[in-house]
Amino acid sequence: MAQLDIINVPDPLLKTKSTPVDKVDADVRRLLDDMLETMYAAPGIGLAAIQVAVAKRMIVMDTAAEGEDKRPQFFINPEVVWESDEVNTYSEGCLSVPEHYADVERPASVRVKYLDYDGNMQEDLMEGLNATCIQHEIDHLNGVVFIDYLSRLKRNMIIKKVQKATKDSVVL
Repeated sequence: MAQLDIINVPDPLLKTKSTPVDKVDADVRRLLDDMLETMYAAPGIGLAAIQVAVAKRMIVMDTAAEGEDKRPQFFINPEVVWESDEVNTYSEGCLSVPEHYADVERPASVRVKYLDYDGNMQEDLMEGLNATCIQHEIDHLNGVVFIDYLSRLKRNMIIKKVQKATKDSVVL
């Protein structure tokens, strides 16, 4: 496995709509494994392939609390097929928007259809943090970053801060 580079806003790739995975094979599983290692090292609880500059509809997640056993999840070509009317608001962060958080309101529960690590069709009801995380990551697959839910002024301030922090931390 290998750690991959995570791209940050305002990289135009993050605005790209990812394409479906045609078949789940060894290359897809290798990328999923690398994404999982990258996510754990960051550290984070979710990562979409586009965040490592691969425009494929793939997500890894692990929302296990600190101290709990890891529970990695793999989603290929995920799609929300149902969402609740009830909403939750979470303070969301993002590995592509380091050190910045904002409240985002999303459906409290969603039903998601996807292919798993072995290419088998699955459908799961997700609630709470899992529901928020999968919706956040599916947004990435559609070219949406959580700061897109904020006002233009807040979004632009955050992007400028990320750019400055990235520029200041470049090591030669």
